[in-house]
Amino acid sequence: MYRATGYLHARLLQLRDETGQGTVEYVALILLVALVMAGVLAAMNGFKTDQGKDLGDAIIGKIRAAVDKVEF
Repeated sequence: MYRATGYLHARLLQLRDETGQGTVEYVALILLVALVMAGVLAAMNGFKTDQGKDLGDAIIGKIRAAVDKVEF
């Protein structure tokens, strides 16, 4: 019985298709970074100084520059 279960498990692992798995992980990583950046901006927004605005402007400027470099 143990051998049959092992054989079945090995066959099921061979049937798994991992096409596009890297893309899913890459998108999840980008979303995680965006979430962290949004959290930093939200946290800095509560301060009464202009540091939060300067940091937000710098981050937005870098994002815009990176997006402008993308070519389709």
